[in-house]
Amino acid sequence: MSRRLLALFAAAGLLTAGCATISDSIDSINPFVSAGPKMAVLAPITNSTDVRTQWSVGVGKAAGYVFTPAVVGNAIYVASADGTVNKLEGGKTVWKIKAGQSLSAGVGANGRMVVVGTPKGEVLAYSAEDGQPLWQARVSSEVLAAPTIGDDGVAVKSGDNRVFLLDAGDGGRKWVYQRSTPSLSVRSVASPVFADRYVFVGFPGGKLVALSIQNGAPVWEGAVALPKGATELDRVADVVAAPVIEGRQVCAVAFQGRVACFDLGQSGAMIWSRDISSAAGLALDGRYLFVTDDKGAVHALDRLSGSSLWKQDKLLNRRVSGPVVRRGLVAVADAEGIVHFLSREDGSFAARQKTDGTPVRTPVQLLGSDFLVQTSGGNVSAIEAQ
Repeated sequence: MSRRLLALFAAAGLLTAGCATISDSIDSINPFVSAGPKMAVLAPITNSTDVRTQWSVGVGKAAGYVFTPAVVGNAIYVASADGTVNKLEGGKTVWKIKAGQSLSAGVGANGRMVVVGTPKGEVLAYSAEDGQPLWQARVSSEVLAAPTIGDDGVAVKSGDNRVFLLDAGDGGRKWVYQRSTPSLSVRSVASPVFADRYVFVGFPGGKLVALSIQNGAPVWEGAVALPKGATELDRVADVVAAPVIEGRQVCAVAFQGRVACFDLGQSGAMIWSRDISSAAGLALDGRYLFVTDDKGAVHALDRLSGSSLWKQDKLLNRRVSGPVVRRGLVAVADAEGIVHFLSREDGSFAARQKTDGTPVRTPVQLLGSDFLVQTSGGNVSAIEAQ
């Protein structure tokens, strides 16, 4: 990874020293600063797939934070920096509440509750049915990653890279996992992931760690990246996107590192790795692994071997989101709020759809047969592509 991109991360405030409190300036966590290389101009395409926006709803701006919609059946739960939390169905507002304070992360949800986080390290839970408050808990620093709700509790990763498992009933602390971190690291908005008997979490230093759900003890850790270089900036190599899981395979990607897949079992043996740097994220399906690299190129790799299948590099420097895949299409979005649909088989452009013109900072999501995006400008849109 070039020093130019590392300097861009530093200028944007995405690099933080040790476990110090992250800056109060919400602009400092904005990964889409105006400085940096010029974005590629989009060449005209002829759509081979019909796309249309089914609905679009304004839910409040992100104000520099990163908010991820939570999809539970037909319901969508969304939040914004001003403390608004909404439940949507079919583009209509079912309920809307005010948390009474600013929010910095969300949303985690299941059929019973909705959970968000604040810059002060508070975790707030509400009823999924009507938005009534359920409980409030506190972790050690601001919450930047959406909490994750599992059968055994609510997993929260704080800005100082601690992981908490909270009781889903009352928010009581079940356990906390803490590890030493490098002197310089990239801020992460990646949520913990529940799978099997583990909570999977990516950390600075290029580690993917499988924590026991029962007590938070590390069962194994995999090296997604190996920090190297003469300076602290050179040695930044962090897992800042959520891992993905398919069958017995768990895969992760590191900024200034590589993509690596591991056996899900207790050994955590590496299956394969490939040098690709990404802070955006990746997606798996039955055959392929898709990843967006730091230059904006989208790669398709063989899921079992890591061999390259195709690369779409016409989105250079457009600050492309992580991908999602469905029905032969790979969807990513960019810093101008444009959603790009690529052929799953060869990476060619199948269609484009505009949103509100502001950045999409999280991977596109699936909503039934549609694609769902939330922009930093505060619009949530469901897009049909067929």
